[in-house]
Amino acid sequence: MAIALEGPKGVGKTSTALQRAGTVHRLDDPAELAIAQADPTRLLEGERPVLIDEWQRLPQVWDLVRRAVDSQAPPGSFLLTGSAVPDPPPMHSGAGRIGSIRMRPLALSERCQASSVSLAQLLTGAQVPVTGATDVSLADYTDEVLASGLPGVRLLSGRSRRNQLDTYLNRVVDRDIPDEAGVVIRNPAALRRWMAAYAAASSTTATFETIRDAASAGHANPPSKNATLAYRDALTRVWMLEQTPAWIPSNNPLNKLRHAPKHQLADPAFAAQLLGAQASTLLAGQSSGPALPRSGTLLGELFESLVTMSVRVYAQQSEAKVGHLRTADGRQEVDLIVERADGSVVAIEVKLARTASSGDTKHLAWLKRKLGDRVLDQLIVTTGPEAYRREDGVAVVPLALLGP
Repeated sequence: MAIALEGPKGVGKTSTALQRAGTVHRLDDPAELAIAQADPTRLLEGERPVLIDEWQRLPQVWDLVRRAVDSQAPPGSFLLTGSAVPDPPPMHSGAGRIGSIRMRPLALSERCQASSVSLAQLLTGAQVPVTGATDVSLADYTDEVLASGLPGVRLLSGRSRRNQLDTYLNRVVDRDIPDEAGVVIRNPAALRRWMAAYAAASSTTATFETIRDAASAGHANPPSKNATLAYRDALTRVWMLEQTPAWIPSNNPLNKLRHAPKHQLADPAFAAQLLGAQASTLLAGQSSGPALPRSGTLLGELFESLVTMSVRVYAQQSEAKVGHLRTADGRQEVDLIVERADGSVVAIEVKLARTASSGDTKHLAWLKRKLGDRVLDQLIVTTGPEAYRREDGVAVVPLALLGP
C-alpha cells in the first residue's frame, strides 16, 4: 500500500516524508513538473520509498501509483504529499491501495510535552487513575490559540506572527485555491469576508445562511447560496476547514438528534487572525469580526477549537473518530464524542474554567443513562491546575495534561 499525507500547508507533511524517502520528486518545481507532464511514469522510478511532493499538481499521479500498487509494488514504496484535493478528484478513490493519513497542526501535548492523562487509556474503559498538575494558565491557553500549531509560524511572535498568518490566509485565497485545487474564485474579497464569518462561527452549528448573512452585512450584493457552498468546498479542498460531524450512534437509542456539524477551521489561530482577535481582547471577553449568535465568549469557542484539534490528533492515533452530539431541541449536547470502531465512546465536555461543577456533568450523565456501558469514560476538559476524578467517576483534566 502507498501512503498519502494530507493536510494544510505548513503542517510538516513534506518534512515528515523526507525523513523516510529514498527518492524525491517535487512537483511544485516547474522544471520537475514539466518533465513529469511529458513522461509521468518517471515519477515511479528511483530508490524507494519514492516521495511525490504536491502530487495534486499532476492528478494522474494518483492513478499511476494505484496501478503500481496493483502490480505488486512492495508496501510503502510510494509516499504522496499534497496540500489540496484536485478538482475534479482522481477517478479512483485509492481504497485498498493508497492509505490516507491526515496531518494537523501541533496538538497541545506536542507543544507542552507534559501530558499525564492518555486518551488511549480512557478508551479502554478501565476507569484508569487520573492525576497530574500543570501551571499552564488561562493566559497561556490564550497564547496557544493565537500562536498556531504550524511549526514555522509558532516560532514567530507578535507582529511578525500576525503578518505571517495574514500572508498565509491571503495566499490560500489568491493562490492555493486556484493553483492547488483548480477552483476559480471570482470574488476574493467576498471569500475573505465569508472566511471571517465562518471563523466567528467556530465551535457552533450556525447555518450556512447565518454565516452568509454575517459575511454580507453592510454589502449590497450578498453572495448566492451556490457561491457560499463553492467557498466551503474550495476551502475544504485545501484542508482549511475541518468540521466536527454530528455523531449518530449505531442502533440509535437516542431520539431526534441534529445532523448539523460544528464549524472549525484547521487551526484556531486562523480564526483568531481572521477576526482580528488579540490576547487582551479575548481575555476581556470581547468579540470581534462579524456578529453571530453564540452561547459563550469568543475565547471559549476558540478554546474548544484548540481542544477539538488536539483530541482529533490523539483519537487518530487510537484509530477512533471524533464527532459531537446535540439533540434537535438543543436541550442535550456533548461537545465531543470519541468513538471506537465497536461503537463505544468517550464523551467529552469542554469548559473554559478552572473547575468543574455538578451542572457541567448533566449532559454526560444523561448520555450515560441512555447508552450505559457503551460510554467507556466521561471527561471534562478545563483550564484548571490539576487532573482528578470526581466522586461520580467523571474525569476532570486540564487540556495541557491530556495526550494520546
